[in-house]
Amino acid sequence: MDGFDAFLLARIQFAANITFHILFPTISISLAWVLLFFKLRFVKTGEQHWMDAYQFWVKIFALTFALGVVSGITMSFQFGTNWPGYMEKVGNIAGPLLAYEVLTAFFLEATMLGVMLFGRERVSETLHTVATLLVAGGTTLSAFWILALNSWMQTPAGFEMINGQAHVTSWFEVIFNPSFPYRLVHMLLASGLTVAFLVAGISAYRWLRQDRGAEVMASLKTGIYMAALLIPLQIIAGDLHGLNTLEHQPAKLAAMEGIWKTEKGAPAVLFALPDEKARENRYEIAIPKLASLYLTHSLDGEVKGLDQFEGKHPPVAPVFWAFRIMVGVGVLMLLVSWASVWQFAPWKRDPTRTLRPWHAKLLVAMTFAGWVALIAGWYVTEIGRQPWLVTGVLTAAEAASSVPAPRIALTLALYLTLYAALIVAYISVVFYLARHGKHADKPLGTGLEDTPNPVTYPEQEGAPRA
Repeated sequence: MDGFDAFLLARIQFAANITFHILFPTISISLAWVLLFFKLRFVKTGEQHWMDAYQFWVKIFALTFALGVVSGITMSFQFGTNWPGYMEKVGNIAGPLLAYEVLTAFFLEATMLGVMLFGRERVSETLHTVATLLVAGGTTLSAFWILALNSWMQTPAGFEMINGQAHVTSWFEVIFNPSFPYRLVHMLLASGLTVAFLVAGISAYRWLRQDRGAEVMASLKTGIYMAALLIPLQIIAGDLHGLNTLEHQPAKLAAMEGIWKTEKGAPAVLFALPDEKARENRYEIAIPKLASLYLTHSLDGEVKGLDQFEGKHPPVAPVFWAFRIMVGVGVLMLLVSWASVWQFAPWKRDPTRTLRPWHAKLLVAMTFAGWVALIAGWYVTEIGRQPWLVTGVLTAAEAASSVPAPRIALTLALYLTLYAALIVAYISVVFYLARHGKHADKPLGTGLEDTPNPVTYPEQEGAPRA
């Protein structure tokens, strides 16, 4: 029993680490491209409010990048402490992919970020723009390598087992494994949506505080239009990803859909309470044959149920509900973003005045909606892979260490306490920056901390740049 407890605690600890860590790369990946957009608009138009937007959001990017780095380092230690069997068996593949991420992406991001933050007055405008481009490219390249590894763990390819260890036979097949293209696109779009609602929500918060200058409105519209454009693409990508999961990970798909028995004309379960012991859904509300239609494109298509994977399928309830939370938040994103675009429709007489307080409050409430959908989707991906750590190659139980349960429990408690404090601090700082706008870099006690920003900025009225 002690061994089981230690194994469960180790899983919870890694889940806590990855849950906290993934929040920040998800923002930094796409926020870097938003910063590049702001910078290019400034270079093209010469309008100062685009640079004001850049200078505001680059602070949030730097804070996000720092927390992502720190939490990533902490998470990597657990490969050696709690999961030594992982590197022992598949380290020949995982090690190089993690090293490629550090060598090709992290160093690039870290170096060029310094130029973005402190170099604009010391380098040319072109070089500063190039630095922003390199940081944006570096964040995406980092996602490429990490998702290549995660996708390989889901759908391994391009290797052979020799003396109990995985050895690469084709790096191309390892990287571009069957689920990688779908997973990469799905994650990048999720990152874009997370940032879109973050930008729109924080801008709406500033608008509610009477900070309604050109910078705020430009950021607000950027977030809204970005969300409205990306959410339909995400729905399409998610559908294609689901079909790929049906082909390569049918047990995960069955858990997502709550399908216990293999059947033709499988229903789409809208609501249910999955009962693992009875192997059935209680209080089920379903639409007949709909699951077969969207999964096999046939009303009578056969969908494998969990009965085909006895003892080798994930826990159903967490995957089932996480999937519905992800989809539910996605539908809400669609409705809110499209309604917001309608409010700012270009054919309206004065689109800058169409935002209403209730609408702004809704956008503020949706500020971190991307995080909710992201975590739910990540849980579907990771819990849905169980009991495997690497599908068909290594189970989580086989990779676990022999660290006693009390030690894991102690470090887990410390992690949770620290992460709770850091997430509260992060959100507090983001809203602090939003409250003070251009004055956010002023130290406390200057008299500016409780003063709303003016409605317009001098730069917008033709004044020379400071």
